[in-house]
Amino acid sequence: MKATEPAHPTQDRRRRKAQQTRNALACAAVELILEHGLAATTVEAIVEEADVTRRTFSRHFTGKEDAALDFVRGDGDRINDLLRVRPAGEPPLLAYRRAVRAWLADQENPAHHLRPRMRRLLTLVDAEPALFAAYERIRVDAQEESIRIIAERLDTDDVRDMRPAVVVDAAAGVLTAALRAWARGSESHDSGAADLAALVERAYDALISEAASAATEPTSEE
Repeated sequence: MKATEPAHPTQDRRRRKAQQTRNALACAAVELILEHGLAATTVEAIVEEADVTRRTFSRHFTGKEDAALDFVRGDGDRINDLLRVRPAGEPPLLAYRRAVRAWLADQENPAHHLRPRMRRLLTLVDAEPALFAAYERIRVDAQEESIRIIAERLDTDDVRDMRPAVVVDAAAGVLTAALRAWARGSESHDSGAADLAALVERAYDALISEAASAATEPTSEE
C-alpha cells in the first residue's frame, strides 16, 4: 500500500490562510449582527469588516446566517471527532456524553460558543427565523454524522437499525436543552465552560433518570 504523502508546506499555508479568512468573516458576521441586528446586517458590510471580497465570502458561506453560526458547525465537528476516538466497548450514549464532556474540558481548542457575547447570539437564534433555520440545518448535519459514527461503533446499518438515530437524537437533544438553559443565563456572571459543563451533566443525569423510571413501567396497560 502506498504511504500517504505529507502535506506540502505551501498547501499548509494556504489552508491556514483560508481558515483565518473564514474565521474573520464569521467573527465579523457575529459582531455586526449583535451590534445592528440581523435585518440591518448585509453581506457587503461583513466583507468590508473582514477586508475581503464578496467572491471570497461566497467560497466559504451561503449567507450571513451561515457565517454567524459557523461556530456551531465547528463545535459539531469537534464533538464528532471526539466521538470517533472513544473506546470501542463504551455504550453509545455514554460515548457521546463523554465526547461532549471532553469538548467542554478542552483548554487548547475551546468550544467556540464560550467566546464573549455568544450567549446573546444563541438567544437571538430563537428570535430570528432565518437564524433558527440556519442553526437547525447545521445541527442536523452534525447529528447525521454522529449517527453514522454510532452505527459504525455498533456495526450496524443506520437505515434499518433505529438505535444510532435514537441515541444521537436523545444525546444531542440533551446538549441542546443545556445550551438553551445556559444562553438564558446572565453575561455578568458568566463562568464559561464550568457553568455550561455543570448544566450538561445535570441534563444527562435527568435523561438517564427519566429513562430508568420509564423502564420500570409496564409496556402495556393492564
